[in-house]
Amino acid sequence: MKYDIILAGVGGQGVLSVAAVIAGGAVRERLFVKQSEVHGMSQRGGAVMSHLRLSDQPVSSDLIAEGTAAMVLAMEPLESLRYVKYLSPDGVLVTSTNPVRNISDYPELDGLLDRIKSLTRQRLVDAQGLAKEAGSTRATNMVMVGAAAAGLPVKTQALEQAIRDLFASKGEEILEINLRAFRLGCLKQAAWSFLPARLQRLPI
Repeated sequence: MKYDIILAGVGGQGVLSVAAVIAGGAVRERLFVKQSEVHGMSQRGGAVMSHLRLSDQPVSSDLIAEGTAAMVLAMEPLESLRYVKYLSPDGVLVTSTNPVRNISDYPELDGLLDRIKSLTRQRLVDAQGLAKEAGSTRATNMVMVGAAAAGLPVKTQALEQAIRDLFASKGEEILEINLRAFRLGCLKQAAWSFLPARLQRLPI
């Protein structure tokens, strides 16, 4: 088994935390993990992307070839479309619908979302709304981990424990907000009927 993920967003959205949670959960499942450097974090609001590879066998390279990724997981809709070329024919795009208008010619949102909806395998998530419901809009990245969880080869319990490991030092309140955000993402995106059976994993 191998499962390659492109993580995308803009600086300040917590892409590093998304990578840490998914990788941490995968290690708990005794999977091998490789991650490329995260590019773009030096400029807040700039484009950010990373390659994350999970496998039950040792992984030699940390880079994902175009046309081979199982998932593009994006914190921002425009950034999601930058990396569609990486998806395999049966890959899935999971993206937040909430724009970060960090450029002067940012496209009209409805048209942008229509382009995403035209893809055969996609999931659109109001991550900001769900994070606000959880207690803080800063937890949008954990909403997106939850939204992706049904398609990941990592059990929900392992992802939750990785969240605990990452946020425990920040205090109980912040930890609970991030756990709630993750669970809300899971609940909203649990039924992925179009995924191959081997990739279907519902929250437990």
